[in-house]
Amino acid sequence: MNLRRLVRTSSFRLTLLYAALTGASFLVLFVTVFWSTTSFMQHQIDITVAAEIKEVHTAAVDDSTDSLRRAIESSTKQAGGFYYLLQDRDGRVLAGDLPPLEPVIGVREWLEPQRLPRYPKTDIRGSGEATADGGYLFVGTSAHEVHELRESVAQSFLWGVGAAMLLVLAGGALMSAAVLRRIEAVSQTSRDIVAGDLQRRIPLNGSGDEFDHLADSLNAMLDRIGVLMEGLRQVSTDIAHDLRTPLTRLRQRLELAQQRAPDAAALHATITATLVDIDAILQTFGALLRIAQIESGARKASFRTVDLSELLHTVAEIYQPAIEEKSQTLRADIATGLSVHGDRELLTQLFANLVENASRHCDAGARIALGAHRRGDAIEVVVADNGRGIPVELREKVLQRFVRLDASRTTPGNGLGLALAHAVTTLHDADLQLGDNAPGLRVSVRFAAA
Repeated sequence: MNLRRLVRTSSFRLTLLYAALTGASFLVLFVTVFWSTTSFMQHQIDITVAAEIKEVHTAAVDDSTDSLRRAIESSTKQAGGFYYLLQDRDGRVLAGDLPPLEPVIGVREWLEPQRLPRYPKTDIRGSGEATADGGYLFVGTSAHEVHELRESVAQSFLWGVGAAMLLVLAGGALMSAAVLRRIEAVSQTSRDIVAGDLQRRIPLNGSGDEFDHLADSLNAMLDRIGVLMEGLRQVSTDIAHDLRTPLTRLRQRLELAQQRAPDAAALHATITATLVDIDAILQTFGALLRIAQIESGARKASFRTVDLSELLHTVAEIYQPAIEEKSQTLRADIATGLSVHGDRELLTQLFANLVENASRHCDAGARIALGAHRRGDAIEVVVADNGRGIPVELREKVLQRFVRLDASRTTPGNGLGLALAHAVTTLHDADLQLGDNAPGLRVSVRFAAA
């Protein structure tokens, strides 16, 4: 894998940020531990030195210079791990094992003093005080352990932060490599699709992580695009197929009119028939444009609360006379107080199409039922008939554009009625189902109640 590409990934840059944060955290921890341990040990030394100074004063009986000198000489001979210094006001050493010091009162440290008789090299921390006659008394002990602890903590920090940085960078490289592999799979799939393999899909590794979730979403999008492209191809084919017949008839009719002798009646009949075919063509294109407009979702902006009960009664009243003229019956069973959120015009066209479709595909004497009732949190509208129905294997297909049960296309119609109904229900987030009315067709539309 390209190292340069690896280090330029966002995941590796994020790893560097985490490494910086980890280093900063180690630094804060180091400073805290360093300060607390050093302060604790220094405090312990100060307590020990103070206790030893108190012992010196106790051994001296009084605070005279001679008593202090004898007490310090005795303590020096015992070599108890302390350093002593007693000097007069002029700075001359009276007792002890340290060279003359500047008379600093209080706690002081003497780093890397000159070589002493008992220890070749050490650091001394102690406390000094003025004597009663103006001299200077200093008692100290080795601070070498404090400095060793400091060095140990510093080395531990360096080793710890070094190991942590290596682990973070190695983990970042591994994570970036894994991310690159997943992204490369998406890129390769995209290139294959661009090259023409429209069935190619992004592989999932089964981990259920965010990449699998993204891949699943992208695959669903590709499936949807594939369906739309197939639908577009099918629509183009169906348009060419459906318009070829009326256009051919138009041409033949006009050719015959051109070849015949002038006859006003025949010419008028030709023009009338031609206008019928043109109207059918315009109706087809109008239905296609209306479906496209509905599927775009632009009509959602005009959604309002619609009195569905009143709307369905209106549709039943409008189609009642036409249905009775065909010796059919229409029975309406519509509950009151039903309302949905939607476009009134589109909903009217939806149920008008369903009622008209039922009447068109039923023979004389057929019974058509239009019902609407509340079912829990939903409202169900049903248009049922006892006609020929639709075979189970074709019920999903007839919701597509230009799909007709009459494969020969000798009967009137353009195969867009149920496609338009399906588009309207989808726009309204409703569920349209075609079922068996035993005999006949049962069309159910379920809405969420407003």
